[in-house]
Amino acid sequence: MLGKIYTINKNSCVVKLNDDTKSKASDLINVHIVFEDPNKKILGEVDSILEDTIKVNFLGELTENDFVGGLIKKPSMDADVRLINDEELKILTGPRSKCLTLGVSPLYNDTELTVDLDDMFSNHTAIFGNTGSGKTYGICRIIQNIFPNSQIIPYKSNLFIFDSYGEYMNAFKDLSKNNPYYNFKVITTSEKKEYEKLNLPVCLLDLEDVLNLLEATSFSQISMVETALTYAKMFAREDKEAIDFKNHILAKAVLNIMYTNQTTTRIRDQIFEILNETNTPEMSLSSEVPGIGFTRSFRNCFDIDSEGRFAEHKIISDYIKQFVDEDRQWNFDATGVTYSLHDLEVALNFTLYSERYLLNEAMYDSAMSLKVKLHDLASRQYREFFTSDSYITLDEYIRKIQINSENKKCQIVNFNLEDVDDRFARTIVKIYGRMFLKFTRALDDRASFPIHMILEEAHRYVIDGDDRKLFGYNVFERIAKEGRKYGLLLTLITQRPTDINENVISQCANFLIFKINHPADLEYIAKSVPNMSEDIVEKQKTLQSGTCVAFGRIFKIPMIVKMQKADPPPTSSNCDIFGNWMVKIK
Repeated sequence: MLGKIYTINKNSCVVKLNDDTKSKASDLINVHIVFEDPNKKILGEVDSILEDTIKVNFLGELTENDFVGGLIKKPSMDADVRLINDEELKILTGPRSKCLTLGVSPLYNDTELTVDLDDMFSNHTAIFGNTGSGKTYGICRIIQNIFPNSQIIPYKSNLFIFDSYGEYMNAFKDLSKNNPYYNFKVITTSEKKEYEKLNLPVCLLDLEDVLNLLEATSFSQISMVETALTYAKMFAREDKEAIDFKNHILAKAVLNIMYTNQTTTRIRDQIFEILNETNTPEMSLSSEVPGIGFTRSFRNCFDIDSEGRFAEHKIISDYIKQFVDEDRQWNFDATGVTYSLHDLEVALNFTLYSERYLLNEAMYDSAMSLKVKLHDLASRQYREFFTSDSYITLDEYIRKIQINSENKKCQIVNFNLEDVDDRFARTIVKIYGRMFLKFTRALDDRASFPIHMILEEAHRYVIDGDDRKLFGYNVFERIAKEGRKYGLLLTLITQRPTDINENVISQCANFLIFKINHPADLEYIAKSVPNMSEDIVEKQKTLQSGTCVAFGRIFKIPMIVKMQKADPPPTSSNCDIFGNWMVKIK
């Protein structure tokens, strides 16, 4: 017996300690207490100590083999007050089958704390903590614990880590030493690292992906890019109809300009500008235009005579009109085709010279913004990350990126997004998020291919942005709300929870909270995290590095968990200032 209930309040009570327990009172903070009546057992946790009394917060009711959170009836004033025993503690410290070791309890002599594998990995998880609090070490150790040296192995697991600084490579590089069936792979954007380079098939990019890459900001740009994608796929067929359609667009564009109320010189310059950027063998400045008894080049047909008119106006008009076919029903269907960013750039030019956008001054700025950004993307450094070698289905691509150079399946794929700016990295993560969601949705056997997206520095990717305004949804919000039932799960790791989309955090079912000091972050967590009590906020303030408060589906009640050190560790430790500064002088 610890003592006697002195007073009972709404959600807590005060216990007056016995004389023989007063000396040990300082060791009771955060320890669990049981109030036992003849017909019930109430579980509480020591919140504070004042002289010879302790304040205990009620947590719920202990049954024979379980714990039920919340209370209907409080303990009686005569209830026996004692420390939780070993059998009762087992209810709180986790299962012993189909489980994963999360860490140990520093409050109970380093008792092992385990979590049900399904409770942990069939739900979205958030991991918060200051820089240096042990977040990266913690998640590395959790993942290492998934891959034991045993007969039953997670061969079919699919973990995709998105990492900006290459911190995870060292932690998993020797994964196959545990078991030859385990494999780890790195896909990188860095030219300095000797790993497989990021390579995204352009033909798998959705409308939203291209709009994100081009930093679209207006609704008018959506229809432009959508049309360009349709044209790019049609042009990739390289059949007669695709060429006829190109000629149709160019012919209408040239005719529309020819009959505008502009100077002859201005009309000629505009036509030449179009045909310099987009042309076909029949519609180009070097095309041969037949006349009566002679032929002239398309360019020469626009020579201006002494009266300021085109000398061959009728000849060129008749030539161009033969390519206009207003009555034809064009077939835009194109499956199994591939195209490059350059092909998409060409298709966008044809789009902007089509009747809908040509001479539309209201859309000019939006059109030019897309044109410049797509040209920049197609001609500079980032073009290397997009391929058009051959057509590939989404299913084939997802499985391909999990195969290493030895043709073995990799359970962990580390996307190392180094040497690219934040905007581009964010777009890449969004693209894979959409791909994974589309892939898992299409499975005949729902949730039969679970995919875990582990986002280090999640505040770089999971933000509000303009997506909801432009597309009507945010991809991470959609994954958070719908992904679980399809087997697409998020693990968010960040030191800045205030920068993360609040709707995504609200869908997380598990939380590992390492030490956080910033008042804005603490206030945000208290407001945004489901079931986040003031007690949990206070607990994490005094945590040591590598220790967290864990709660959610994984535990019956919030538990203080001391994480085991990752072995091998990630490369996320502080800089060795002494070693890098100091030299020995002779």
